Amino acid sequence: MYFDVDDLLLEKELFTKKFVCDLSACKGACCVQGDAGAPLTMEEIDMLENDLEEIKPFMSPEGVEAISKKGVFYMDIENEPVTTLVNGGICAFAIHDEAGVVKCAIEKANENKKTNFIKPISCHLYPIRVKKLHDRKVLVVDNWKVCSAACTLGEQLSIPVYKFLKTPLIRAFGESFYNDLEIVENEIIND
Repeated sequence: MYFDVDDLLLEKELFTKKFVCDLSACKGACCVQGDAGAPLTMEEIDMLENDLEEIKPFMSPEGVEAISKKGVFYMDIENEPVTTLVNGGICAFAIHDEAGVVKCAIEKANENKKTNFIKPISCHLYPIRVKKLHDRKVLVVDNWKVCSAACTLGEQLSIPVYKFLKTPLIRAFGESFYNDLEIVENEIIND
């Protein structure tokens, strides 16, 4: 079942599935596992290329080497731009913190006021993915085993996906869009 909000179709799971990232459990596996890098927009590619020198000090040596050889992105099997990977595995922008949790060098550069780019919106919105259905954009929840701890924590805290992702949803689609999501959730609850 889909809901139509601001020319976007929304999967019901955005409101019914519970989700809160549990980095202590998954260790940031979404930046390591998978069959491709993180989806990028052309605007994000430009920002990465423009701010690369400010981001590099926060990257791993392996990430810097991968970027220097291959650039900040490549085209995946669907011919969409995605972040470069290190040896076909971890994202080139992924770094490990002291606890072994994978974090984002782009986000770290942003936190240190070296770039205005927070991180790719596809990463910020995860587990929401923007797909195409005919000529419409559809927001769907990606169900991936590596996020099982996030689903468990979300259930414990009773936080639906869209509420957990309030900040990136507002970043991507605006505050009035997010307010409309709250109205849709109330409609679902009252049905």
